[in-house]
Amino acid sequence: MQIFAGNSNRELAKEIAELLGVKLGAIELSQFANGETRIRVIEEKIEKKVIVVQSLSIPTNEYLVEFCLICDALRRSGAREITAVIPWMGYGKQDKVFRPGEPLSAKVVAQIIQSANPTSIITVDLHNRATLGFFDIPIVELTAKPLLLNYFEKFEGIVVAPDEGSIKGSREFAEKLGLEVVYLEKIRDRDSGAVVIKGMNGSVTGREVLIVDDNIFTGETLIKSAEYLKKQGAKTIRVGATHYLNIPGVAEKLKKSEINEIVVSDTVKCDTINKSDKLKVLSVGGIIVDELRR
Repeated sequence: MQIFAGNSNRELAKEIAELLGVKLGAIELSQFANGETRIRVIEEKIEKKVIVVQSLSIPTNEYLVEFCLICDALRRSGAREITAVIPWMGYGKQDKVFRPGEPLSAKVVAQIIQSANPTSIITVDLHNRATLGFFDIPIVELTAKPLLLNYFEKFEGIVVAPDEGSIKGSREFAEKLGLEVVYLEKIRDRDSGAVVIKGMNGSVTGREVLIVDDNIFTGETLIKSAEYLKKQGAKTIRVGATHYLNIPGVAEKLKKSEINEIVVSDTVKCDTINKSDKLKVLSVGGIIVDELRR
């Protein structure tokens, strides 16, 4: 297998290549003076089957265009099959038309991705599995939950779902650990993004708490949830999530929060400046390689 990587998560791409016993393919990634992305594949020989690794993280639009141009360059260089490894599927949270006048953004981006002509896609923990239906090519959704389950296997406390949308996933996670689960009643303003915790269907007094979610964007939900849980008597608060979006300014807020530990995967590159004693990063490289070897 030949593996090529965009700029979004080269560390993960290198790990995948090492696990497969190959080197990353040579490719030049740059920009013209006017900001347009410039791609050139300089690998001497292109295999018929190649892999492109690119998370659609910040800057999302730039990495989306970069991905498309890499795929086209590889096709023109002789690749017949392209497996796109997109650990974080950007625009995944825009999977519905929430207000009149909005686009169905996740579907539009799925069409853009497919315009680059990949043969198949591998991704990790979509925000909504319904997004799979936006693609007309084979797409496999992996999950980082086994990594989190293994990390928290000795946790003895209570699992908290931070909102209604995470209840099912939190319940399944708690059942596998043999733990109780409660959920918070949350309201979010769709215009401002402000979060208000209205209540909880159980007690966390004197308990260690584990919040399970699929991603961390602004951290607003987690920070507000942690504040509320502390006021309700929680001893410690830990967080397990697949995606940490590495948005500027969020790390500082999380460091100052009531959260004791945050465990995430490396679907999105975590800059050194955003790492702290609270943040633990697990690698999804192994589960991706297992799928590639099928």
